[in-house]
Amino acid sequence: MDWQELTDLTRGQEFKVERVRLTESWIAIEGEFEPPQLAQLSAEDQVFVAAFVRSHGSIKEMERVFGISYPTVKARLNRIADQLDFVETEPVPTGADVIERLRQGRISVEEALAELERSR
Repeated sequence: MDWQELTDLTRGQEFKVERVRLTESWIAIEGEFEPPQLAQLSAEDQVFVAAFVRSHGSIKEMERVFGISYPTVKARLNRIADQLDFVETEPVPTGADVIERLRQGRISVEEALAELERSR
C-alpha cells in the first residue's frame, strides 16, 4: 500500500503508524510513529506540493499546469504551509557567541541562559 492509498483510506482522519518493516532485512520495528508531515496532507495537496517542487517553485508554471490564477496558487500554498511545521533554519549560536552578545549588552542574562540551554 502506498501513501496515496493510505491517505484515501483514512479520509483525512489522524492516524499513527505502529509497525515498520525494513524490506531488505525483514526486520520489523513496532511502536507508535508519526507519519511524515507530507503524508498527512490530503492526496490533492500532496500532488500540488509534488508539482510545485517539480516546477522548481515556479508559480507561473503552477498557474499553467493547474489552470488557476496567481492568487489561487499563493492561497493554496499558504493553506498547505499552515499545516506543516517548519524546521528552524537559524544556526544554533555557540556559547562564545552568546557570551559575547551578553558582554556587549545586546541580550539579557535570562536570554543568554535560555539560548545556552537550547544549544545543548
